[in-house]
Order: sequence, then C-alpha cells, then structure tokens
Amino acid sequence: MNQWRPKTADIPDAPGVYMFEDAAGRVVYVGKAKSLKHRVPAYFGADLTLRTGAMVGDAKAVEWIVTDNEVEALQLEFTMIQQHRPRYNVRYRDDKSYPYLAVTLSEEFPRVMVMRGRKRKGNRYYGPYAHAYAIRETLDHLLRVFPIRSCSQGVFNRARRSKRPCLLYDIGRCSAPCVGHVDAEEHRRLIEDFCSFMDGDHDTVLKVLASRMTEASESLEFELAARIRDQISAVRKVIERQQMVWERKENVDVVAWHGDELEAAIQVFFVRGGRMVGRKGFIVDRVEDLSEDELLESFVENFYSEQNEVPKEVLVPVIPASREVLEDWLSLLRGSRVRIKVPERGSKRKLLRTVEENARDAFAQSRLKRAGDFAARSKALNDLQHHLDLPEAPLRIECFDVSNLGPTEVVGSMVVFEDALPKKSDYRKFKIRTLEGQDDVGAMGEMIERRFARFLEERSKPKERGEKFAYEPGLVVIDGGKGQLNRAVEVLSYLGVVGIPVIALAKRFEEVYLPGESEPRVIPRGSEALYLLQRIRNEAHRFAITYQRGRSQKRMTLSALDHLAGVGPTRRRALVKRFGSLKKLEQASAQEIAEVPGIGEQLAQSIYEQLKVKG
Repeated sequence: MNQWRPKTADIPDAPGVYMFEDAAGRVVYVGKAKSLKHRVPAYFGADLTLRTGAMVGDAKAVEWIVTDNEVEALQLEFTMIQQHRPRYNVRYRDDKSYPYLAVTLSEEFPRVMVMRGRKRKGNRYYGPYAHAYAIRETLDHLLRVFPIRSCSQGVFNRARRSKRPCLLYDIGRCSAPCVGHVDAEEHRRLIEDFCSFMDGDHDTVLKVLASRMTEASESLEFELAARIRDQISAVRKVIERQQMVWERKENVDVVAWHGDELEAAIQVFFVRGGRMVGRKGFIVDRVEDLSEDELLESFVENFYSEQNEVPKEVLVPVIPASREVLEDWLSLLRGSRVRIKVPERGSKRKLLRTVEENARDAFAQSRLKRAGDFAARSKALNDLQHHLDLPEAPLRIECFDVSNLGPTEVVGSMVVFEDALPKKSDYRKFKIRTLEGQDDVGAMGEMIERRFARFLEERSKPKERGEKFAYEPGLVVIDGGKGQLNRAVEVLSYLGVVGIPVIALAKRFEEVYLPGESEPRVIPRGSEALYLLQRIRNEAHRFAITYQRGRSQKRMTLSALDHLAGVGPTRRRALVKRFGSLKKLEQASAQEIAEVPGIGEQLAQSIYEQLKVKG
C-alpha cells in the first residue's frame, strides 16, 4: 500500500480536479471527476493497467481542488494541464501549421492577411485552409469586391508619408485609406461587409452588387456596370471554391480519428452556412489509457478551449464520455445551445465517413514520415539500447510471429529491420511441420530452432554472397508473451547460441518482457523506441497473416479442383501455381491451360469444357 495514499474519508464527495505529483513536486497527471471520493481511490486498486500503474508508481502525492459543478471541473482541468504539461496526460499536436485568413479588427485601419501559429487577441480568423495559396487566390477575388487594406504596416506608413498609394490602389484591390481616399469609418464598413461575407452571408452581397449593376446600367454608366459585373463574377468564384455539403445553411464541425494503441490522427472539418470552409488535423500521443469515448472527450476539451468559434452542432463517430457536461460547457462558450451528435444517415453521415477517411490517410502519412526521419530512427535504436540494457544499438532486428486458423494451416513469419527500416529481401516464411493442433509456444520454438540452426550452419562455412541466415541479429523480438519468450530462450540455449538479446512484445498494453524478469519493462508511451517495436511487430503479423491466407486460398482452390477428371494432385498444384485461384482458371482459355507444364492440348480442352459446364 502506498504510504502517501489519502484516506477515503478525507476525500470530498464533490466534483473537482485531482493532481498526482512526483517526489520533486512536479505534476505528472491531471484528471477531473464527478465525485472525487469515488474516482481518486480507484487509482490504488489492484487491477491497474500498465500505464496507470506506472503513473501511480512515479507519483508520491495526490492533491485535489473542489469545484461547484462538473463544467467548472472541466474548465479547471484544461487550465491545469496547460499550466503543468503532465507527462501522463494525452498530448495533442498539429500535424501541420495551418494558415488562416486573419482580419486585424483591433487596428484603426484593419487589414486582411495570411497568418499561421498562435492566434492573437483582437483578430478575427477564417479557416484554417489546407494551403496558403488557397487563401491568396480567394483574397485576390474578394479584394475586387471589398477593396480593403492588405498591406504590411511598413508599406502603409511609407504611403502615408509620401501621400502616394501603392500599386494595389491602381489595380483596384485597395481603397487607399493610407492617403485618405476613404476615412476610417468608411473603411471599417468595408471590413464589416467583408467579414459578413466570410461568415456566410453570400446572398446579401450578391443582391447589393446586382442592384448596383442595374442602377449603373440604367444611368448609362456602362464602365461602372462592367466593373460591378466582374465583381459579381469574382464573388461567385469564391463561393464555388467552397464545397457545398448540404442545402441547409448550418454551422457544424465534424470530428473523426484513426489510430492504434500508441497514437492517433484526428481530423476536424469545418462547415459554415452549409459549405466546407476548412479543416484541421492533429496527431495524438496516447499516453493515457483512454477508451474511444474518453479520447473524444479529451480532444473536445482541448480543441474548443483554444477556439474562437463554437458551432451549433458537433458531429462525432461515438458519443463522448460526459456528453451532457461537454454540451453545457460548449453552450457557455457559444452563448446558445450546442449539441454533440452521431449522425445515423444522410449527408451528415456521408461527411463523417469522409472525415474518417482523411484521418486514416493522415495517420498513414504520419507513420511514413516518422519512418523516413533519419533522426527519429537513430533515436529509436539508441532508446531501445537504453531501455533494454543492450550492449549496443540493435542495427538488425528480427521479429517472429505465428498465425493459424485453429489447428489448421499453422504458419510463421520472420521479418527483418535494418537501421530501423524493413529489409524485405531477408523476410522468411515458415510452414510449421512438427506440430499437430494449435500450439503457439511450440510453433515459436520450431521457427527459432530452424532459423538459428541455419544460422549456425552458414556461419561455419566460408562467407558466400546471399546467405541471409548467416547474419547475426542485434535483437530478436517475439510476438507473444512469457510462454513464447521462454521457449525461444530454451531453444537458443539448446543450440548453443549465446549473446543474442531476446525480448517478447505482448499485444495487450504493449508490454515488453525480458528473460528472467517477472515484470515487464516500461518503455514510455509516445517514445520512438516503442513506436519502432510496435511497427516491427505489426509488420511480422501482417506478413504471417498474408502467408497464412494465401495457403488457405490455395488449399481451398485445390479442393475445388478435385472433381476434374484426369487431374491428379501434381497437376492440380501446377494449375494453382499458374493461375492462383479457381476464378482465374475458369476465365482462362483452353490454349492458356495447355501452357501449364504436364497438361497437353487434349486434357486442357477437357478441363476447359468441365469448368464451363460447372459454371
């Protein structure tokens, strides 16, 4: 029992925020609770997950702050996380720096500009946009309609001193407030009209322009009418750039994610006035043990705490934990009722699927970018050396996995990573030969024995080109638990192979086991080392599954060919090898079948006719 554990009777039965602190007084975790009395003692139970146990193990004290209600607890939790940046709380980071279109309303003569990074008080922001050039193209069209200031402060000051407007005035993209062609009040009206348009009030702008064009034409001011016509065209181009999502002019945010146990990619699409106006993405290090609904709750708290605008509706793939509390909090931020919903059908459900696809793509791109980063790969290998107490960084890592369909088609895989990158030329497949029935431990032992028996055999010969099994791995990773690990160590000892480090990576909580240690090693969540181990394990699993499915398909195809007259086991295997599946064989011509070794033209014609009758 932890000596610093507070007495349950001392913990208030009220909503609030609790903070775990380490020996140095640093906050390592912040959480909130509807009832502190019910939540805090749960961290001292016997059935803790690996990550929660590690957090409690690091902590040496727990404190709490009582709030009046759950909404206040939610707000305080975010404030404390931002202040202390606890290492065991989930972390969000932008997957890129998105550009915004900003309007500097706090200035005497506001300007529009492209901005990135942290938002500044007193500005109004539109976006985010996927690319800066998309903003500039939009702005180029809108400045023809709303000739507002877009120059820097330096250019504005120089024009004031020289009393000469810049080129933007000459080409009709600015009303030149710098030299007094419009005063501050008139320029601000232009700014307000611009903001109104960006907020989605397109119809009003188009009606006003159409009315002005008609008046100019009736007054025989045809040049002015032509300019207004061009302005209307520019407005329509901007509107067309914003994809129409649905006919109703609703303001909605759509949130979805895709990921694994270590990290996730979250995408948010912004719909304003029924049109898609932007999106934003985040990569999440999943430090905490969070379910899907808890992850969504955490993200909504973090995201909208830093957003200027809260829509009327937020669409999500699952209902978040504490939905009612989140809705009440968002309603306070917005000033009117906000709903969090899971769309069941129609255009909103379709848009949610699109956001989910974007999240899946963003997650894959994040993984590829991370794998291609030389510095990250080097750090991963050095971190592995440190966390596993290896004599040197494991430049060659081999991972073994078993795959089966019950007691049939038991196969295994060996994948190889060199310098933290897959080396597919060294991958190997194993068909388990010595076992009957389902025995993952025994199958792992057979694979290890065959691989390292070959290693000893090739190592004793003079080195020849292409002898892959002669390479000695710097680390062997077993996909499984203690049973598979112990069996692998036994086999290596029996063979007399010494000095090769072996570990097991269990799927549940990514626990890393070392020989002779009863408790798993804790590799920090979000670390490059754990990411690399997970990637290697997943690749071994993929490779084994692919091999196992391929064998199953061939076996089913072979059995499907049993009825063919004149085709024995050898010819069946030759047909499967040539065509790969029964469907492709049925689509082949008699001439193509005759090209298979061991099958002449007469038998090929017979097979062709039998398949046609069967079809």
